[in-house]
Amino acid sequence: MTNLTDLGVAAIRDGVRMGSFSAREVADAFVVAVSKAKPLNAFLVETPDHAIAAAKQADAARAAGEVLKPLAGVPIGMKDLFCTKGVPTTAASLILEGFTPQYESTVSGNLFAAGAGMLGKLNMDQFAMGSSNETSAFGNVISPWRRADGGNAPLAPGGSSGGSSAAIAARLCPAATGTDTGGSIRQPAAFVGISGIKPTYGRCSRWGVVAFSSSLDQAGPMARDVRDCAIMLEAMAGFDPKDSTSLELPVPKWEAGLNSSMAGKKIGIPKEYRVDNMPSEIDALWQQGIDWLKDAGAEIVEVSLPHTKYALPAYYIIAPAEASSNLARYDGVRFGLRDLPDGANLQDMYAATRAAGFGDEVKRRIMIGTYVLSAGFYDAYFTQASKVRTLIARDFDQAFEKCDYLLTPTAPSAAFALGEKSADPIAMYLNDVFTVPSSLAGLPAMSVPGGLDKDGLPLGLQIIGRALDEQGVLNACLALEERAGFTARPRAWW
Repeated sequence: MTNLTDLGVAAIRDGVRMGSFSAREVADAFVVAVSKAKPLNAFLVETPDHAIAAAKQADAARAAGEVLKPLAGVPIGMKDLFCTKGVPTTAASLILEGFTPQYESTVSGNLFAAGAGMLGKLNMDQFAMGSSNETSAFGNVISPWRRADGGNAPLAPGGSSGGSSAAIAARLCPAATGTDTGGSIRQPAAFVGISGIKPTYGRCSRWGVVAFSSSLDQAGPMARDVRDCAIMLEAMAGFDPKDSTSLELPVPKWEAGLNSSMAGKKIGIPKEYRVDNMPSEIDALWQQGIDWLKDAGAEIVEVSLPHTKYALPAYYIIAPAEASSNLARYDGVRFGLRDLPDGANLQDMYAATRAAGFGDEVKRRIMIGTYVLSAGFYDAYFTQASKVRTLIARDFDQAFEKCDYLLTPTAPSAAFALGEKSADPIAMYLNDVFTVPSSLAGLPAMSVPGGLDKDGLPLGLQIIGRALDEQGVLNACLALEERAGFTARPRAWW
């Protein structure tokens, strides 16, 4: 029989329904895989009992002849940004160490209601701030990939959803939740050769998700392929009255609507995405993606997004500004870490707790955000960045008058070694150059693996669509996936 941990969401779901194997067998196989993969540091908390309990329910329902739930028998990983009732949730930060929510996030609750079991909470960049999973207070996540030349330098799995990407690529879970504020689903997916979609802002509830930047944060699925992402997204999405930004719209049947034909579709190639010093391999992959979509029946047109060059500066004003407001709630009074020096007053406790609890990158962004929101600089920075954001959204609207989807690279490079960019925040921030614009505009965007670079590391292609057109994004990515035929996987060293 096929190794059960090699199966994706659809294959597990269908196999359990047909009786090819039991849900308990699947859960046990993944629980063992997780327990053997400690060197990756992908999981902060392991919850085998949760996965096994869900599997028992699925097997009992099948034995009783009941209709199985959409994700019955499928064990998943949960990014540690999602509050999970009775299970520690830290956002990979010391300031939340020991915090155990007494409530369930809407997204995790939706997945569990659909029958999914949870294998554990996944490591991440602290408060989702990072592009390499090096800012976690509980140690770096290490990518399961190694360079083909035999170099053993540990590689970044991308960020902030690095635990999710590493776990899926290493076959520790068939799928996982991620969150994407400026590329934190798509960039790690590209780094490890899996798929991940950031849906339209508001498709998935933010309630119970630890906040970074409230006008940008959006939950989404990460999985091995496009179909599995569609299945996961159907279970995760939906209107939530507890989230004022949640879209009151029915959830489409994305899996049933999958269609890889691009006949009659126009694909826009934004000329501004050809950035200086872009590696020739990225440019070659982009051209390969163009050729694949032509083969699928699409017409290729050049479009312009003239304000793209301002996207990163605007993002790194807006996101830290919102973070400085959101993270003010962590003060040592009600939950999490409390550092109370002898003889300290309330202000001393606040300062000591935050100094001990927040990591360097979080402190950096809080300081940036506080600065740009201060009385003398609000109009010069935050107001201007908000205006630029409007212009970027307008660019996309005008581009979509000429095309149906946009095709771009996902990231400007393959995975880099841990420590390679951590000393230079600007170099790290440039990892988001292709993903941030669609985040600022709230548009659906997805990364799929397109091939390998000269070192044998995965490279991703990104499709960006109109607001609410997740179906079109999934379909275009399916066309790329079918033609790329990407089957590479990391060789187990852990």
